[in-house]
Amino acid sequence: MTAPVLLHDLLDGAACAPERVAIVAGARSLSYGDLRARTAALAARLAGAGVGPGDRVGILLPKSIPECVAIFAIARAGAVFVPIHPSLRPGQVRHILSDCGAAALVTDEALHAGCAEALADLPLRVVRDPDAPAGTPAGAPERPRADGGTLAAILYTSGSTGLPKGVMLSHANLIAGTRIVRTYLRIGPEERILSVLPFSFDYGLNQLLTCVEQGATCVLLTFRFGDEVVRALEEHRITGLAGVPTLWALLTRAAPRLARADLSGLRYVTNSGGAVPVETVARLRAALPHTRIVLMYGLTEAFRSTYLPPDEIDARPGSIGRAIPETEIFALNAAGARTRPGEPGILMHRGPTVSLGYWNRPEDTARVLVPDPFGRGGLVCRSGDLVVEDEAGYFTFLGREDAMIKTQGFRVSPTEVEAALMETGAFRQVAVIGLPDPGLGERVHAVAVPGEAPLPEAEVLRAAREALAPHMVPRAVETVERLPLTPNGKVDYKRLVAERR
Repeated sequence: MTAPVLLHDLLDGAACAPERVAIVAGARSLSYGDLRARTAALAARLAGAGVGPGDRVGILLPKSIPECVAIFAIARAGAVFVPIHPSLRPGQVRHILSDCGAAALVTDEALHAGCAEALADLPLRVVRDPDAPAGTPAGAPERPRADGGTLAAILYTSGSTGLPKGVMLSHANLIAGTRIVRTYLRIGPEERILSVLPFSFDYGLNQLLTCVEQGATCVLLTFRFGDEVVRALEEHRITGLAGVPTLWALLTRAAPRLARADLSGLRYVTNSGGAVPVETVARLRAALPHTRIVLMYGLTEAFRSTYLPPDEIDARPGSIGRAIPETEIFALNAAGARTRPGEPGILMHRGPTVSLGYWNRPEDTARVLVPDPFGRGGLVCRSGDLVVEDEAGYFTFLGREDAMIKTQGFRVSPTEVEAALMETGAFRQVAVIGLPDPGLGERVHAVAVPGEAPLPEAEVLRAAREALAPHMVPRAVETVERLPLTPNGKVDYKRLVAERR
């Protein structure tokens, strides 16, 4: 079989037999034959509405079969899809569509009504009801076939400062991501993957594409409570689940059903979007003794960088793992030289998933995509994350270069402090931030969600002082009912800081 070059080529793979179930959403399912037909029909509608090659097309839909169809249809029409999380406010939706110069928006009546006023002056062609039954596609002109380096998607990421920036991903980037992840997770056509992450998040999108590449089944779920996830795992006989740290905290601490569920068919779970506390990993392993737990690290600008094989969890607690296939990962020190084992440095990524940069932001792109420091040609991604590599090529995340807390002349990693506080067993989640302080520069401040056995603040701080250097110990531990999250399910550190300034 010819290797796929463009995103929608994945639908034409031999694994995608017409009768196989492609997507499940609630009580509804869609076969691969129907997915192909609906993709062709919507691509024709978009072409009929004047959408041409290279046009940016926003997708503002709930996590659903129509959203999946829209992703492939926009690619088939030769355009660029821009997924927008439906929880965003009208002003945020406007910023994304305006920033990328979108020519069209695929949406539904309810979501469009909620932001119509904010979008009124944008020159958008609005395509509603994208899930109309597929008939005979007509009106789609024949176009020259693009190559794999052509822009396929723009994913907006909040970054550390300013308005969200659009990360540009080529068809080749997205297809390489599916191939690489499928390889080290050993994903095959019999997989039934539960998709809980949004498609506006690179790893959520990768789950859909990997399922299609293998002809597997993607089960969509939007949830509020941990037991809803556990119920879906059981009912749909799920074999694979990807999440972010907040999901694992929810499942291991606030999902009573997990203890009695039959999840013997759950082959693997994977994490990205931040470090999972060692204590949470231990709880997951106890709850899922037959499931492989694969911890991963990545960034939207290069998708996925490292993974920790399950048999290395005990030997390397807290590690983000080693380089994924087809990829080189290394760290550079302040002098621009490769770090020695044990020496902190900035993680650099070289490989086929390195993005095309930020949409219409050449200066920001130049800061992140830099010439290969060893003169081999091409660009590498400078992550902005501080890591340390060991003798065997495994990395440990220390913290964001721009999120390090600078206190009393020291640089403090929030991740390290969070891990120490989680080790007390008093919390479900912890986020550590730096707040302005006239005497210290910044003071270390912890915001935490109490667990089943909360401890007095004095006792928590006493334990922290035993585990951490004095300058790393929080000045206070503030308890809250829940931590604010970004649309991708990550802790919203920017909001935590802004609300306390």
